[in-house]
Amino acid sequence: MWAADDASRALGMELLDVGPGRAVLRMTVRADMVQGHRSCHGGVLFALCDSAFAFACNSSGVVTVGASADITWVTPAYEGDVLVAEAVEEVRFGRNGVTRVRVTRESDGALVALFTGRSRSLGRPLV
Repeated sequence: MWAADDASRALGMELLDVGPGRAVLRMTVRADMVQGHRSCHGGVLFALCDSAFAFACNSSGVVTVGASADITWVTPAYEGDVLVAEAVEEVRFGRNGVTRVRVTRESDGALVALFTGRSRSLGRPLV
């Protein structure tokens, strides 16, 4: 999946770890990722969470897609900050799942965002 994920790589994300129901990604906030208040754009943070979510819920080897998601931005991140997104699948019931993602700043461990994604398995193996 990583090899085909041009969007995550274009945003400078690194896949650090993936295993059953979990994934860890890292990304450095670049100048082109900040908005008018000079903090990281919320959509960029959402994209980091969404990528971690995708890798965690597809770690079973079955094609799984997002059904919905929400995010809470807790504290701003700024240009140069290195962010770590840790995704953990909390529950899978039938073809549905719920995955939580925590984004922290690597330098001080500050919580930047909390994300909850709901997934749906399509029931076919990943290629």
